[in-house]
Amino acid sequence: MVQEKTKQIIIEDYDSVRAYQETFGVQMPTVDKDGSIGGLPAPYPRVVNGVERSGYRIYELGRQAAATGIPVQNPILGRNTAEETYAESLEMYNMAEKLGITLFHFVHSEATRHIDPLKGRDLIEQSRGKGGITPAGERALVELGGGLVHPMRINATGDTPHLSILNALIAGFDGTDIGPVIHVHFGGRGIHDYKTKVVNGVKALEICAENNMFVQIESHKHLNNIGGTDGMALAMCLLAEGLGVLAGLPAELSAVQMNVAGLNLLADLAVMKAFKETMWSKSLIVVPETFQNPPGDLIAESAHFARMAISAKLGGANFYRPKAAESVGIPTGASMAKAIWATQNVFENTVAVDIRDPYIEERKQEILNEAMAVLESVLELKRTLSPSEINDAFWRQYSKDEMIEKIVRAGKAGIMDCPRAGGWDLKRHVKTHRDKDGIKRYIPGFTPLGVDERRVVLTAEPVVVPAEKKPTRKQKMVLATVGADAHVMGINMIREEFEKAGYEVIYMRGMNLPETVAEVAAEAKADIVGVANLLGLGRELFPRVQDRLTQLGLREKVILIAGGRISEKEEEHSFFAEKMAKEGTGFLGVDGFFGPGTDPAECVKWTEAECERRGI
Repeated sequence: MVQEKTKQIIIEDYDSVRAYQETFGVQMPTVDKDGSIGGLPAPYPRVVNGVERSGYRIYELGRQAAATGIPVQNPILGRNTAEETYAESLEMYNMAEKLGITLFHFVHSEATRHIDPLKGRDLIEQSRGKGGITPAGERALVELGGGLVHPMRINATGDTPHLSILNALIAGFDGTDIGPVIHVHFGGRGIHDYKTKVVNGVKALEICAENNMFVQIESHKHLNNIGGTDGMALAMCLLAEGLGVLAGLPAELSAVQMNVAGLNLLADLAVMKAFKETMWSKSLIVVPETFQNPPGDLIAESAHFARMAISAKLGGANFYRPKAAESVGIPTGASMAKAIWATQNVFENTVAVDIRDPYIEERKQEILNEAMAVLESVLELKRTLSPSEINDAFWRQYSKDEMIEKIVRAGKAGIMDCPRAGGWDLKRHVKTHRDKDGIKRYIPGFTPLGVDERRVVLTAEPVVVPAEKKPTRKQKMVLATVGADAHVMGINMIREEFEKAGYEVIYMRGMNLPETVAEVAAEAKADIVGVANLLGLGRELFPRVQDRLTQLGLREKVILIAGGRISEKEEEHSFFAEKMAKEGTGFLGVDGFFGPGTDPAECVKWTEAECERRGI
């Protein structure tokens, strides 16, 4: 049991390790006066709760998928307590037993772990026990029987993923989700600067490498969801793999995650081919794209996601995430079990044909060409890269510190970018358009800075980019998410719509204390305040914005609107939807509420009418 890098990371970041222990109420490794480490479990493989665990048992599932042609399902489910999570998970496990399959269970974990507990404890405390299972709950879940048959992974994104991975090692989880390691497109998650995020991501990779933990190393999905292109996402995933190589991670323990949209089967197959031909990781995790406004009916929504399962099978995915409820909170075990059943039915009854349409190869080459152009700029190369060069030997020509510096420089220079990124210290420039064929392409004049525009894919459709203009309305607005909520996609859409309508918008991005939002509104003399929370915490947090505005003598002068999920859990959603329909939004402490699926234009229209009614 060597674990030299793991021990060194614990020593270097011991203040954060202690803060994690105190904030989340779990025992973490200790550093004695002589520098020795206590409480650090042995690396995998080791027996935990009667099962020999190791990232390699997940790798074997990935190999099985490649041999059979049927992806292993990677469902996501986690509740606020271990007991509830386990009870709900049994619904999925029982279905898997009936189907004769093994799952790779992604345990939805508490969103507060996007934040450094040393610097953001207030944010964590106000959102405790929401957005999934807690660190203590993970340990209890393993003791209850989680992971006995179906290996488990947790979410360890954010500012300090290495701390969550230490917790996962102690708990007995086989796999982790530390993607996205390259946080350019996800800068709004947490409170750290971009460089600290990348550095801590590398520390997480080093811990996984030394302890044989399976890693989802990076995510095309997240960039794609907020407007990024396939070529840019591939470049980011390859850079993350480069960091994995330099961290000592075996390719067998590495996976990348990507979206399929189901809008264009040939385009889905092209992007999967581009990834499979260049990725160093041995596994591909495919996830259905969520931002398509599926029908507001759970049965119809299942059909919406089923077409994406076809893409995953025909493209040769190793793992695939079935989808149940999307807009109504964390799904139940029963609804996830139905999604698993439906997905397996699609996999087993879809003929594995090899589609050889020339369009697939043409689109694949476009993606590869753009990815190589981005890499050339990030790595400051004066020659054209070939996809065949990208292997572990290629990455080893750089030192770990050199790679980190190149990635951070590129992020801050606008080389790696997407339209709705939330990074406060990253340059924003690009604009994309989803064309009629379902592919996102750059709008001419808004391509990544420092990347040859001739190498990226431009839309040929007529797209009018509104010129930046000064506000034309007298009303001023403050927008922010409150609580430990890093989801900034929706609030970005609202911001864009209000700016287009002529409002001056002060945008605070993600994860703010409710009181801070009210105080910024007071200082800015705002007329409208918009807050959001997708974790189902609005009932607790929105009234705090109202209370602070009242204390400041401003509540009657300000229109307070909100968005997000009414409830965290699927089964609670209808109760609060009915309550709002009968009683209005007063119990949330806001004047108007606009949940998932709302047309941003409707939000603006309602606000304009309210401004006129009040004479604001």
